[in-house]
Amino acid sequence: MHPLSNTAFNQEPHAPLDSGRVHIGIRYTLSYMKSQLRIPLHTSPEQAARLQALQTVFAQACNSIAPLVQQTGIWNRVALHHLAYKALRAKYPAIGSQMACNVIYSVSRASRLIYQHPSSPFHVSRLGGKALPLLHFTNAAPVYFDRHTLSLKDGQLSMFTLDGRMRFQLALQTQDEARFHHQKLHEIVLARRSDGAFELCFLFSPKTTAKKNQRNPALTDTTTDELPDYVTVEEQT
Repeated sequence: MHPLSNTAFNQEPHAPLDSGRVHIGIRYTLSYMKSQLRIPLHTSPEQAARLQALQTVFAQACNSIAPLVQQTGIWNRVALHHLAYKALRAKYPAIGSQMACNVIYSVSRASRLIYQHPSSPFHVSRLGGKALPLLHFTNAAPVYFDRHTLSLKDGQLSMFTLDGRMRFQLALQTQDEARFHHQKLHEIVLARRSDGAFELCFLFSPKTTAKKNQRNPALTDTTTDELPDYVTVEEQT
């Protein structure tokens, strides 16, 4: 089983993180005028435990459908949804319908990176006819949210957890709050930092750019220069 890291890409060491790059389980290279906003969550011990429980179950749910990807060779999000959604909802009823969709998105996204990224040692073209390796999501895997599972209004953040909504009052700067009105929101990711604290990362692009990119869906994907280090790969014999 191989953990995925910088060394798997045989690349030069990365430059220090700046406003264009943020490591939250996967390092984003922000392109097509994309930008990110990171918001730390100042949690109580009880809130932190609830978020950790959600993160753990989210990873478990990802692992429940990863073998389906390995066996069928299907990781397109829509096709994988048709294959996995019903069984996923039955096995993990507590995550709800929309978070189940986010689990499928997470697996599709990671699979696309690992099986199709030009620099991935597990690119399908390098397998030589062997079976796809099996992906395993660790408990450090980020949790993906969307407008149904997370909302932000008048500085109050409301987010899904396994036992009800959790709310935080945020003191957003004026320019940051304006981004939610004037820019296109692409992804919302909950991640746990190395110090154990949780933070949210919002990935934006200007709405004009998003409209242009609707003609080419590939341009709306987050581009990356690194495999996700929250996934390990088990090669099949």
